[in-house]
Amino acid sequence: MKKMMKKISVLLLLLPSFAMASGGGVHLYEAPIDLSDKESLKNGAKLFMNYCLSCHSAKFMRYKRMADDLGMSDQEVLDNLVFTGAKIHDTMDIAMPAEQAAKWFGTVPPDLSVISRARGDDWLYTYLRGFYVDPSRPMGVNNIVFQDVGMPHVLAGLQGNQQLKSDSVDMANGGAKTMESLVVDGSGSMSPAEYDKAVGDLVNFLAYVGEPVKAYRMTLGWYVLGFLLILLIPAYRLKKEYWKDVH
Repeated sequence: MKKMMKKISVLLLLLPSFAMASGGGVHLYEAPIDLSDKESLKNGAKLFMNYCLSCHSAKFMRYKRMADDLGMSDQEVLDNLVFTGAKIHDTMDIAMPAEQAAKWFGTVPPDLSVISRARGDDWLYTYLRGFYVDPSRPMGVNNIVFQDVGMPHVLAGLQGNQQLKSDSVDMANGGAKTMESLVVDGSGSMSPAEYDKAVGDLVNFLAYVGEPVKAYRMTLGWYVLGFLLILLIPAYRLKKEYWKDVH
């Protein structure tokens, strides 16, 4: 029994290493997460509804909850962000049958309710910026973070086509190292900076969907710390008063 518990403990300690290895050693760009930026969240919601929700659900989030948190009226959400005929209290689900999705894409597109918590915000941000043209793939694209991805580049109209370039760089010790870089052809409707900002807003929205109460929880935490600091004063004075006659 002790040997089994020891093996389990070792495996638990190695889990973070396995998680890091799943990224393939690719440099992850830092996602601009700011859950207090309502305009960023609104733009991210618009991008999600227009480009993601046709295949990916977010069935743990309700339109009503999103409207309240982002400072939008129910009618504003229904008019501008709901394209499926859903009602304001419905969850963000899709109509695509799972069997058809598996046939078209090779697998059922995952629900994105907690994808930011499962993959990490930086992973998502780099992934959405990391599609490049690959004619050998069924969808015509590949991804630097998720090799042999089965998902099409749904944001290609915004970003344009991106090519993966490999260059040999001479190192200081006399050797050579192959460096890979992504080059956009400029065919998208956005500049690289505008696209990165849009992807940042989308990832910001997915971070919000993954934990809608996070911003409130963090704010509440400061109030709790403040209360404990104030409580420390009478607690310390009471301690001194109580212990002065004990010696």
